[in-house]
Amino acid sequence: MQLEGAVINFLGDSITEGAGASCVENRYTDVLARMYGLKKANNYGIGGTRIARQRVVTDSPFDLDYCMRCREMDESADAVVVFGGTNDYGHGDAPIGGPKDRTPATFYGACHDLMSTLQTRYVGKPVLVVTPLRRADEENPFGDGSKEKPGEILRVYRDIILEVAFAYSLPVLDLYATSGIQPTNPVVIERLLPDGLHPNDAGHALLARRIGEALKLL
Repeated sequence: MQLEGAVINFLGDSITEGAGASCVENRYTDVLARMYGLKKANNYGIGGTRIARQRVVTDSPFDLDYCMRCREMDESADAVVVFGGTNDYGHGDAPIGGPKDRTPATFYGACHDLMSTLQTRYVGKPVLVVTPLRRADEENPFGDGSKEKPGEILRVYRDIILEVAFAYSLPVLDLYATSGIQPTNPVVIERLLPDGLHPNDAGHALLARRIGEALKLL
């Protein structure tokens, strides 16, 4: 797609909101907008939010899941980037569910609801699905770690995102597999991901380039 002059909606969590960046101007959405000449980057990031719905939903913005918020975004935008899943793994209480689920009450169902809704609202326009970054507190990828929720490892959430995006023929940027941000590496932590979860300015700039280049191919 042609990025110069485009309006793009970015739906996400704290990383999209700008956590880890030194200022709003250095979050990846704003860096991408400058780098590729966007007309506007609509930032719909809210820290702590999840794709799936919580068992008990409060009035807090923290509980505004992606399935709720995707219906409120600018429908005239030229493209959408949806980047999430890390909080579903990290502190979400919705069950994973199964491939036949179609409601936001499970992670499987929420992915179906989200991607189906985005495809319908933005029919014929690029919808780029971005998988979570690796994080320092996930199971150790080299096989010698553990997680409190047996079987619910971050890779499972990433795999479900890939599976559901494939079902809707939506393009995926698999940052979990290809970002180059591996938080078991102390140099990577120091230079890109200081808290093990949120990119710093250099990390946000890397995300801007990766997501921008992926959009250009659509």
